[in-house]
Amino acid sequence: MQRAALLNAARCLLSDGGTEALTFPALAERTGLARSSVYEYFRSRAAVVEELCAVDFPVWAAEIEAAMDQARTPEAKIEAYVRRQLALVGDRRHRAVVAISASELDAGAREKIRAAHGSLVAMIVEALAALGRGSPRLAATLLQGVVDAAVRRIELGAAEDPEEIIEAAVSLALNGVRGR
Repeated sequence: MQRAALLNAARCLLSDGGTEALTFPALAERTGLARSSVYEYFRSRAAVVEELCAVDFPVWAAEIEAAMDQARTPEAKIEAYVRRQLALVGDRRHRAVVAISASELDAGAREKIRAAHGSLVAMIVEALAALGRGSPRLAATLLQGVVDAAVRRIELGAAEDPEEIIEAAVSLALNGVRGR
């Protein structure tokens, strides 16, 4: 229960204040634990980040996959892939993962994040191949780049309304994969 409380506190800290807010004193304060007790669960900030990725990313990915499973055509799967990721931007789990990806992490934590993103990209390869795209893995990576750019626009509070950003990302993704 303490570990779960620490992870929830870490999500809140990352969501509210970014990576600078994720400190062991802040975790201790949010959970009511002594700072030394936090070290019993995690040896470093990077360890907290790795645990958050291990816990949150599969849930997030499952939500995207479920949205894609509801779609009938390759185009609809691509649209669901983009829309669901962008719909999750306000979710604390997602905001924590975004904050995490921007932080200075050790090589092990960065590798885990890269592997998690790789599994996300792999979800869309089949739909792109079904559309007859050459190099569907490359197309999937580039498509994820569009999603990542839209996430950053939304997270930064860009001048555009989040719905406008989502529609632009979907349009770019669908028109791009159709070769238009």
